[in-house]
Amino acid sequence: MKVLANDGISKEGIEAFNKYGFEILTNKVAQEQLANFINENKVEVLLVRSATKVRKELIDQTPGLKVVGRGGVGLDNIDVDYAREKGIQVVNTPAASSQSVAELVFAHLFSLVRFLHDSNRRMPLEGDYKFEELKKNYTNAIELKGKRMGVVGFGRIGEETIKTALSLGLEVLVVDSYVDFKEVNLNFFDGQTISFKINTIPMDKMLAEADFISLHVPAQDGYLIGEKEIQKMKEGVIIINAARGGVVDEIALINSINSGRIRAAALDVFENEPKPEMALLMHDKISLSPHVGGNTIEAQERIGVELADIIAKIYKV
Repeated sequence: MKVLANDGISKEGIEAFNKYGFEILTNKVAQEQLANFINENKVEVLLVRSATKVRKELIDQTPGLKVVGRGGVGLDNIDVDYAREKGIQVVNTPAASSQSVAELVFAHLFSLVRFLHDSNRRMPLEGDYKFEELKKNYTNAIELKGKRMGVVGFGRIGEETIKTALSLGLEVLVVDSYVDFKEVNLNFFDGQTISFKINTIPMDKMLAEADFISLHVPAQDGYLIGEKEIQKMKEGVIIINAARGGVVDEIALINSINSGRIRAAALDVFENEPKPEMALLMHDKISLSPHVGGNTIEAQERIGVELADIIAKIYKV
């Protein structure tokens, strides 16, 4: 049985597939050549992350394809319903990258509140002759402890973000249309555990009270955060989007940062990937990363092994 990991796979993932008796191919095949490669090599399982697109055209051209596995949470690069209509199973790894994404959220947040995103650009260029000026620019930093963090989405990644926020002494304000409450457990290195009962609240209440807002939702029809929502936020809020491009109205975001209503923002995802708008890339109050939320060694190891386990169950091996 041949498996094509077109967007890469960890060594641990390869070993797991080999253990189950699958032949794993790690070629990086261009999108326009993918159908031919799958057919010529009799590939039954295609593994992708966010780069490779599995659209109707590819599905129609690859009648031997049996399974599409997405390394990560979102499935918006796959025509899921059409694939399943054609008898192709579509699976993902929703738990594997949760910790990595949550940690990236706070990497961005720490960077923004201490101006590291800007000082790391400017110190190499100006630090030798504008040291005192830069020092003055970065004096209005704020601490995280004691602030309120809004989290939109109480899924796995949202939950890990909440845990990290609680461990840092933040109050959490959680919004989820499908969840009323959850028990969240903080597990420590010595085996101790602390449990919190987290109740969700209405979106408008969170927008009015949160100092920081982190988004953890799937792709939306329309903006989750647009001009109307921004106007309901308290002044000086910081927004982090490590979910999906198109969740935030980027034009409204920039305008609100420029007006001072939003203090700063962090974006790991963009409406126009892989070519984000230059106005975002050049803004000195936006911390940026190129859609790398799940790109840690540990997450990649978990993704590869989890995919192998899921597909082994499908094939009953």
